[in-house]
Amino acid sequence: MSDPYAEMEKTLPPVFARTEVPRLFGNLISVGRLANLDSEGKGPRTIRIGRKTGYTRKDFIEWISNRNV
Repeated sequence: MSDPYAEMEKTLPPVFARTEVPRLFGNLISVGRLANLDSEGKGPRTIRIGRKTGYTRKDFIEWISNRNV
């Protein structure tokens, strides 16, 4: 069985917008849920470019792998 985190490392872009997460993860994670987690300080580390919120591949994979322990 392949490692899903290794697959994410290969397929995710280096930086992506929060609004792209549902598309990248087959709608398993919603934009609203991520926004709520971010506001509670429980989401992945964010980056801001203008009004857009995004994530780096490294930070997102680290966050999601820690949530599934």
